[in-house]
Amino acid sequence: MTPAPIPIPSRTQFVLDAIKHRILTGQLTPGQALVETELAAQFGVSKTPVREALKTLAGTGLVVMSQYKGVTVRMVDADMAREVYDVRLLLEPEALRRAVRTGAPLDAARDALTRADAAPDAAERSLANREFHRALYLPCGNPLLGRMLDEVRDQAALVSAVAWATDPSWDREAAEHREILRLALDGDADGAAHALHAHIASFVQRAFPSDTDSHPEEGHP
Repeated sequence: MTPAPIPIPSRTQFVLDAIKHRILTGQLTPGQALVETELAAQFGVSKTPVREALKTLAGTGLVVMSQYKGVTVRMVDADMAREVYDVRLLLEPEALRRAVRTGAPLDAARDALTRADAAPDAAERSLANREFHRALYLPCGNPLLGRMLDEVRDQAALVSAVAWATDPSWDREAAEHREILRLALDGDADGAAHALHAHIASFVQRAFPSDTDSHPEEGHP
């Protein structure tokens, strides 16, 4: 029996989700070429949904479109990493502070931690870690702030994937996640925000060390 054809918009979303998953879990590496015909054949679709998916990914900063090189997974260097993480350092701790102060439920963050601990591989653990951070900032009470953090979420995950490939630091980060959540659940808004800031700052400093710490006053709660 022939399966019903997938509607065109769903095809584009399917391809988009699949390519993004491969990038963020390290199956597609920075600088790797993304050829429309090859991807279309892999996913069993025409080139149109692949082209639309790649345009969307270019808009979120995960891939780069060049007239001469075609489409490639975005390269990650120290400057790019620090730009993305600087935005997170400015916005994410404040979003968590507001979520805690308003008494927002953080069940989703607790569930994400549980999934990360039980993850069968690095890819699933990475995805669960992303959900943990999003569950902390999304209930901040300011939808625009949440959307701004969503804008850099994929790029931050790309930085993390590159860093983890060379220096896995899961156990340290998991311990930091548990402490952040403990403080948040205790209602310590400032303590949770400082712990989150230190967590984000220490990660990018380990992965892409620089001579100076641009946020010393916040980095040590």
